[in-house]
Amino acid sequence: MAATTVIDNERIRLDRAVPQVAAPAPARSARWARRYARTLVISDNAVVFALVAAVVVGVPHPELVEAQSFGPEVPISAVVVVLGAVVLALLSLTGSRTSRVVGVGSQEYRAIVQSTFLAFTSAALLAYILDVDGLEFVLGIGLIAVTVGLVTSRWLWRRWLVAKRRQGAMSNRVLLVGSEESVAVTARDLKRTPAAGLHVVGACTPSGRVADYIPGTDIAVSGSVDNLIQALQRVDADTVLISSSNELSPSMVRSLSWQLEPGRHHLIVAPSLTDIGGPRLHTRPVAGLPLVHVETPRYTGGKLHAKRTFDLVAAGILILLLAPVLIGVAIAVRTSSPGAVFFRQERIGLGGERFHMLKFRSMYVDAEDRLTELAAQANRGNDIMFKMRDDPRVTGVGKVLRRFSIDELPQLFNVLLGDMSLVGPRPPLEREVEQYADAVHRRFLVKPGITGLWQVSGRSDLDWDETVRLDLFYVENWTLTGDLTILLKTVKAVLKSEGAY
Repeated sequence: MAATTVIDNERIRLDRAVPQVAAPAPARSARWARRYARTLVISDNAVVFALVAAVVVGVPHPELVEAQSFGPEVPISAVVVVLGAVVLALLSLTGSRTSRVVGVGSQEYRAIVQSTFLAFTSAALLAYILDVDGLEFVLGIGLIAVTVGLVTSRWLWRRWLVAKRRQGAMSNRVLLVGSEESVAVTARDLKRTPAAGLHVVGACTPSGRVADYIPGTDIAVSGSVDNLIQALQRVDADTVLISSSNELSPSMVRSLSWQLEPGRHHLIVAPSLTDIGGPRLHTRPVAGLPLVHVETPRYTGGKLHAKRTFDLVAAGILILLLAPVLIGVAIAVRTSSPGAVFFRQERIGLGGERFHMLKFRSMYVDAEDRLTELAAQANRGNDIMFKMRDDPRVTGVGKVLRRFSIDELPQLFNVLLGDMSLVGPRPPLEREVEQYADAVHRRFLVKPGITGLWQVSGRSDLDWDETVRLDLFYVENWTLTGDLTILLKTVKAVLKSEGAY
């Protein structure tokens, strides 16, 4: 009896500490997430079984397979059906369809590759152990076909989902919590990445000035941190994102998490870390504390040698494939205006060392002499980099070369010489370096690149702070996979010719 009284008293105490909220209808975020997951299930089933059927029909194989030591003969169609079912089960187990994975990042694609590789290699190992003949080509081609098919299918669905999210649909409605400054920064970052599906609808600040707006944003203050649940209901949000924990003690955050309805509301805590790539972050709970380990970046070792090898091979192949284009452009430059074919300019590279960067000449020969008189007319670029949309120094041929970044192709020879990499920060001029803040010099820890995050994110349309942020993010977080992604995005950026003058 005494124990029951203690339990009842404890329950009363908790009920008073944590106000109970009536269970509303399921959140729209949960509804769209379930619908989208069901759509992916149907799509994955169609892709997997269509491809394994195509492999069975198109790849030579025995009609029946059996283990040499024991077991009955089994139709190969039954084997591939089971294998397809295993792939689909693994896609569910790896969480490749959860709302936190779809739409942005590489985790969705990584789960697909892991699932298909595990299923097909396990089948190959089992066939080897049981001494089953005739499955080699079926499994090998099936692995490639199913992986490519699933990745392509998910990529197409992601394009559709991102388009919806840009319209404000199929996203989580986010209530930001923190200081006005941290809320403004987080809101701007989330607005730049609509693919993440986090649509900010309100904010709670220490002042809690309802109906006021966060300076520099269109985010209304929906309440104070003391009446957060009421603010959550007021703006019909399903996600609380704490952008600054200075205003909330650990006990307040814990109490807040207790008040959120499981399955309907979500809690996100943004640590005081910015521009840190996912592979460098590792979360480990210790004594109830969610510790975030941040690995320091490395600029030596096998990873760097692999990057150099990739640069050499890729640059060599590109030079051979583009040789007719290079020759044709050289003739066009030489015959269109007086001057040399190539423009050699001193730039600052790895470790602050100077090197001569090559480009096809796109300006008249007196371009450098006219720079001072045109400086006041700059209408693009930023405080450090000079750019003009209609630069009178650019030749007719040069405008075409610049529009599609063809003038940058001779830098492939800089890559072969080791002065540059295919992907990296933009190589700056010495006069630009003289205006750098101390932190910006970190960009010299890696080789400059022909393309990079700056080039695929707006180029000359970006302000200086955003240019620096992108370059330093690359320096701190570069990976070979990331380089490949940037190279693919470069093709899209060149075709659209955004920010190219």
